[in-house]
Amino acid sequence: MKRAVLLLSGAALLFSGCATISDAVDALNPFSKSAPKTKPAPLPAIQPQGEIARLWQANIGSSGEYVLTPAVVGETVYAAGRDGTLARFDNGRQIWRIEAGKPLSGGVGASDNLVVVGTPKGEVLAFHAQDGRPAWQARVSSEVLAAPALAGDLVVVRSNDARIYAFEAADGKRRWVYQRPTPALVLRSPAGVVLTDKAIYAGFAGGKLVAIARSNGAALWESAVALARGTTELERIADVASDPVVEAGTVCAVAYQGRLACFDSDTGRQLWTRDVSSVAGLDIGNRAIFVTDEKGVVHAFERNGGATLWKQDKLRLRGVGRPLVVGRRVVVGDFEGYVHALAEDDGSFIARLATDGSAIVAAPQRQKGSDDRLVVQTQKGSVLALSLR
Repeated sequence: MKRAVLLLSGAALLFSGCATISDAVDALNPFSKSAPKTKPAPLPAIQPQGEIARLWQANIGSSGEYVLTPAVVGETVYAAGRDGTLARFDNGRQIWRIEAGKPLSGGVGASDNLVVVGTPKGEVLAFHAQDGRPAWQARVSSEVLAAPALAGDLVVVRSNDARIYAFEAADGKRRWVYQRPTPALVLRSPAGVVLTDKAIYAGFAGGKLVAIARSNGAALWESAVALARGTTELERIADVASDPVVEAGTVCAVAYQGRLACFDSDTGRQLWTRDVSSVAGLDIGNRAIFVTDEKGVVHAFERNGGATLWKQDKLRLRGVGRPLVVGRRVVVGDFEGYVHALAEDDGSFIARLATDGSAIVAAPQRQKGSDDRLVVQTQKGSVLALSLR
């Protein structure tokens, strides 16, 4: 058995199986020690039409080989480091910083009352949001690569073996487990779940998108985002390696070597599809859906029907991550720690900010209730609250 690491568009992916990856992969891997045959695009010169302002900055410690996504709850930001550091910041002021006592691997999930993280050994650690005191511990069947999802009385954790666990927020008691079979060769990715008032939405290997009942973990519907094509196992990988997005009765997801597809969130009825390969993911704006493809090109598709609106290819092979819609701008981070703001209408560059020079592998997080603020975390552990002006 051979294992080859593939980092694409800011998401750490691992192929498990009897296969090797070509040298072309190195061009997409900002941490590769070998010289890539294809060089990333140079940083394009821009004429700023706005500003990305740094509101505050802190350091939480390196994320190492994991994707440690921060959590934003109102004016509060929770962030974690690979070494087990977990901290709360209110408007940039550190309220508490604790040592979880274990290495962390799955980013942060948080609500008004609870903060939850996961470990490489499948441990789920919950802490009181007010002061960081331990609340409860639970266990899942394998390493936790994605941030837990919290809403109401439920904590949902995804393990790396395609299982999804629901725990009671009050005491960590397990409510149910959802499990499905996986193909022989899959991408190891930090894809998590989306937890709404109606259901839990998750993408899987083989290009499937599933809606799961909050109450008992039963599948409400299953639809195909992409279908496997090709003759080899590598060619047939068509995994949903990023979080779906749910907005106004529609749920959309994108697959590696597959498609972008949107469905009715209640029934799973397919609304439209477009061919595009992505591991970074997508976001939904007022009139468009934005996707970063596997080569770092940012695409905009018309929200109703999927017609192409524009694409921005001047960040090609720069390890561009998931796009985030902030007001009328689209924000992405790259492998050198730059934050780029693009115009929602045509994809032109509006502004740029340098961080600490390390990759922005975690998806930027929007501050809810604000149309100009977001939070990013770099691989070295810088946590930055930003404002678009």
